[in-house]
Amino acid sequence: MDVEIRVQESPLDPLAEQAQVYAAGPQVGGVVSFVGLMRDINQGDRVRAMTLEHYPGMTEKALGAIVVEAGRRWQLDSVRIVHRVGEIRPQDPIVLVAVASAHRGEAFRACEFIIDYLKTRAPFWKREDMSDGQSRWVEARDSDDVAAASWADGSESPTTARGDARPGEKQ
Repeated sequence: MDVEIRVQESPLDPLAEQAQVYAAGPQVGGVVSFVGLMRDINQGDRVRAMTLEHYPGMTEKALGAIVVEAGRRWQLDSVRIVHRVGEIRPQDPIVLVAVASAHRGEAFRACEFIIDYLKTRAPFWKREDMSDGQSRWVEARDSDDVAAASWADGSESPTTARGDARPGEKQ
């Protein structure tokens, strides 16, 4: 499995990053990606910017462990994670997770698993700067913990457990 993990201050170009995952080889049948964007509102407050901090080395190691676990669960050809740190503005891409596999189902499940675990197990600290001049540190969301915990039993996809059935699926 080809793996690239980067934590960077520079802006990320999701399309260029995803194109690199396509190059994993002719056996690839599907590439699934998730791009997280910064929102301009959180907890009912307007947010003008966010600063993400991390502990270099420790963060990449945690992201690598998540990818190793995904590789144990699914047959993957390529995984790319790029996460921004530093100051980020609304609509800026914060994170890209892209997964290539021979089969789309494995790529979908692995991508969802990686982002769910990333949200709860990767050491990032977020400070929001509000439009009124106030700042606050962002607390972990209970919904992120629930999403990550739903994978703990080895299930293939917890989406229906969270009530997010995909089109055509019953809840």
